[in-house]
Amino acid sequence: MVSAKLKHIWQAKDIRNDILFVFMIFVAFRVLAHIPVPGIDITGLQAFFNSNQILGLLNILTGGGLENFSIVMLGVGPYITSSIIFQLLGMIVPSLEEMQNEGEQGRQRINQWTRLATVPLALLQAYSTIIFLQRVGGGSGTQLLGTIGFWGMLTTMVVVSGGTMLLMWFGELISERRVGNGISLLIFGGIVAGLPTALLRVASTYDQSQFINVILFVIIALVTVAGVVYITEGQRNIPVTYAKFMRGNALSRGVSSHLPLRVNQAGVIPIIFAISLILFPPLLAQFFVQSSVGFLASFAQFIITLFRNQLFYGLFYFVLVFGFTYFYTAVIFKPDQIAENLQKQGGFIPGIRPGKETSRYLSAVSNRILLAGALFLGVIAILPITLQHFTGTNLVIGGTSLLIVVSVVIESVKQVDSQLVMRDYERF
Repeated sequence: MVSAKLKHIWQAKDIRNDILFVFMIFVAFRVLAHIPVPGIDITGLQAFFNSNQILGLLNILTGGGLENFSIVMLGVGPYITSSIIFQLLGMIVPSLEEMQNEGEQGRQRINQWTRLATVPLALLQAYSTIIFLQRVGGGSGTQLLGTIGFWGMLTTMVVVSGGTMLLMWFGELISERRVGNGISLLIFGGIVAGLPTALLRVASTYDQSQFINVILFVIIALVTVAGVVYITEGQRNIPVTYAKFMRGNALSRGVSSHLPLRVNQAGVIPIIFAISLILFPPLLAQFFVQSSVGFLASFAQFIITLFRNQLFYGLFYFVLVFGFTYFYTAVIFKPDQIAENLQKQGGFIPGIRPGKETSRYLSAVSNRILLAGALFLGVIAILPITLQHFTGTNLVIGGTSLLIVVSVVIESVKQVDSQLVMRDYERF
């Protein structure tokens, strides 16, 4: 059946061209990710990132460009940050909330502002990253990045920010092809591109004593993938009945349907939120660890040491992911609007009064099923830390990476399937 579906996709010229276009974008992205900014110790930088759990998470979002200090080292991170900012502002600024409800025109204006805000965020993040790498050392105690003059700093910031804007444009081009979300696919491409290198590294250091760990990793990976698919596709169907209505001179009978509530409505956004927040304290502390103010330097060193503690880091990361799952779901799931729309269309949930009662019922059901989704995301996020604690072995591809990969694949498959269905419908 899979081969027949692939054959059907290949025979559809427009879909085939779209997929080939996305593949060429991936190739361009990977080429850019291996063009380093001059003056950096790449070997020392990669070793530094491999030894740092927190920066390893940030490297995931950049598709590996950060550990190479490439011209696209920031990835699409500034664009994601800008999107998050405008989503949060939409909750507290009435004019933005009204704009979000205006439909396509309002969303286009917000998207334009998001792109514009990406530029200063990229410049700021580029500057912060360069300063941070200048202040830390590699595994041998050498500097990862030498002293950069004013014009060198300005040039590097402009080049790196331009790389982010180019990737943002790549993402929008991919999204227009309707084979998946462009930004998510770029992150997906970076994760998958790093998999062969990780497997090769494991194979080169393999010996018979690691056999049990390898089998354990394969089992955990398969169970994780199955769990991601199950939770991603899981939903609670709320029965909805539409009352009888007049159509011309005829009385149409009521229709029974359902309203699907997904277990994980937030997708991978809570993990991205959590990564952004968990990176901030230790990175900020690096700027003050050499401060001439004794108290400030001591406190900065305390923060760095605290976040290196795997127990604290794992618990804090889990709590952040769990909390952000409920938070982001509250942003995107509007029970009041759903209840209002149902009432306007003559629909109601059996046994529940329309209006406020329906809104409260939907909110209660969503919170109950969201508990499973939040716990699942939290466990997936700390899976590498847990496995390393009990076995002493790191996952070749972490739980967060698996979640992103599987979620992106599912979304892309659904969009391609919808295009195939539309083609068949238009044919008849």
